[in-house]
Amino acid sequence: MIGFDAWLDSSFYNLRYFLSESWENITIFFRRFRVRGFRRFLIEIFSECATWGTVGAVIMLALALPAFEETKKDWRAQDNYAVTFLDRNGNEIGQRGILHREAVPIDELPDHVMKAVLGTEDRRFFEHFGIDLWGLSRALSQNVQANGVVQGGSTITQQLAKNLFLTNERTIERKINEAFLALWLEANLSKKEILQLYLDRAYMGGGTFGIAAASEFYFGKNIKDVNLAEAAMLAGLFKAPAKFAPHVNLPAARARASVVLSNMIDSGMMSEGQIMAAKRNPASVIDRAKSESPDYFLDWAFDEVKRVTQNMPQHSLIVRTTLDRGIQNAAEEAIEFHLRQFGADYKVTEAATVVLDNDGGVRAIVGGRDYGESQFNRATSASRQTGSSFKPYVFAAAMEKGMTPETIVSDAPVAWGNWAPRNYGRSFSGRVNLTTALVKSLNSVPVRLAKDHLTTAPIVALVKAIGVQSPVSSHKTMVLGTSGMTVMEQAMGFNVFANGGMAGTQHGFTQITTTDGRIIWDINRDGEKPHRVLSEKAAVDMNSMLVQVPEWGTARRASLAMTRVAGKTGTTQSYRDAWFVGYTGNFTAAVWFGNDNFSPMNNLTGGILPAMTWQRMMNYAHQNIELKPIFGIKNPFPAKPKNAPDAQISSHEDSQVQRPTLLTPQMTRFLQKLHDDFLNAPALPDGSAPKKLSLL
Repeated sequence: MIGFDAWLDSSFYNLRYFLSESWENITIFFRRFRVRGFRRFLIEIFSECATWGTVGAVIMLALALPAFEETKKDWRAQDNYAVTFLDRNGNEIGQRGILHREAVPIDELPDHVMKAVLGTEDRRFFEHFGIDLWGLSRALSQNVQANGVVQGGSTITQQLAKNLFLTNERTIERKINEAFLALWLEANLSKKEILQLYLDRAYMGGGTFGIAAASEFYFGKNIKDVNLAEAAMLAGLFKAPAKFAPHVNLPAARARASVVLSNMIDSGMMSEGQIMAAKRNPASVIDRAKSESPDYFLDWAFDEVKRVTQNMPQHSLIVRTTLDRGIQNAAEEAIEFHLRQFGADYKVTEAATVVLDNDGGVRAIVGGRDYGESQFNRATSASRQTGSSFKPYVFAAAMEKGMTPETIVSDAPVAWGNWAPRNYGRSFSGRVNLTTALVKSLNSVPVRLAKDHLTTAPIVALVKAIGVQSPVSSHKTMVLGTSGMTVMEQAMGFNVFANGGMAGTQHGFTQITTTDGRIIWDINRDGEKPHRVLSEKAAVDMNSMLVQVPEWGTARRASLAMTRVAGKTGTTQSYRDAWFVGYTGNFTAAVWFGNDNFSPMNNLTGGILPAMTWQRMMNYAHQNIELKPIFGIKNPFPAKPKNAPDAQISSHEDSQVQRPTLLTPQMTRFLQKLHDDFLNAPALPDGSAPKKLSLL
């Protein structure tokens, strides 16, 4: 044992000596690379940049991984549908599908078409790897000098990645995904294939997709036959197809085409002499009807048609929709009016709405302010937090449990675990009935209902039974609207109250026929059958409460002169979303205001612009029709309720927010100056003083 112990000790000693000597040799070797002075400073900076660059790349890759799931789908496949859509009266409103099939191979396109596109959209297309760092730096420089966005830095590959896989939402996550997908496209496709897909898939205005279809629509000729001036006009559409669509604004389209021609000279693709004739003889277009195509509705209806007919052999179809062109136009006008008048003051840039007939027919969809700028449908695809507009679902579940609008509940501080929500203004009303709690949008009451009487399970079950597809959290905070829903889902949900508790009535078309007139789908024969999700008594109770919200609650700006309105406002944390969802005996509509990048608005609540927009379009919708009463409401005509509680609003919805002025700040200042000038005017020749005026 003594010999073994000695061997063990010597072995450990020799190992320690070997490691020590090896470490000293390594240290001596690396001393050769030690740098001092200014060079060491540069090395340190380089090392830090490499470290943080690696960390950033890992983070961006983690953010981009969900986007690559889209590449696993059959994204190359072109739809073989050719669908013509009619409105509810049988008038054609647009087409989808067929215009995607009219592609022309790159090799057969005229040389001046290719030069017009590349000279304007991506001059270095054949040189970069999907992301043009030189072009991006040039664009940033130009934008800084102009103190605004005058030049974009996205390449054709990046734009194609957005068109194929992403939406138009302006978020950092989307830009990261776009960059990675652009690299993926460059690695998997040739430059020729990328350019072909870009020219075939881009929206070109007028309901057309692809440069070949646009040539047929605007000029009535094949893309192979367009001249230089026409090619420049087509190339100018890629940036803003709605703004520069020649059938809508020919002067703007020609001005944009002139810019394209100048770009071709600047890029060296053509000489000034070659361009001069095209500038002197700008393109003319076929005279088209000025009526706008309801593109957001058509996109949604096209997807619904494909879902219904996916197992049918016929794909050349004529679809009779439920769209009402008058209501659609009124909805578009109402949104544009309020965004134009008040958007800057409230720092809001987008809005969306869905209007349903109370039989479930979709009468209008507005998915955003400008379809040409962004084809992302905020009405059917964007899930946004609902805020207090979710509370009716909580109260409806309580009605099903046997409560009534007169049930007394305590509006007092409530704690659910470590969560202690408070009313807006941090005040409480004591013992109130459920009607007052809903009309005043008190926060503590729905929380107390869910905590002490319901739990979140029946609320989630009710929302799912209505047909909501968006994920609804069962977390306790969901009772105050922290879960997201689309505008369409909100309209469907409140339509259940309007229908007396029946769901499953929502539909966008009533009949699908083949081109030879054969009916292959009819709503009465093949459509979803309505089913009850709420008892009649619960529906009547809900209507009796919600009808008071526009009368003395948070939605007074949504009231109509000709008929009673029921509904609920909603405003989310930091004013990121503002809602009003309401209904009459004839129509149900949901209106949302917000920003694509989720930035806060300037104190905009659901009781202001959403309610005003709802009122403006519903005033039109209720003209010259038979007015129906709201389900279970005996008196269909508006009247101030007797002994109504104090109309002071204590909720987050409408307090501390002034009614928007109907005058612009410039007009207000002008009238004030005019008022002051009258007061300070000299005496009249007869010696009488000017009368004091009260213009403001």
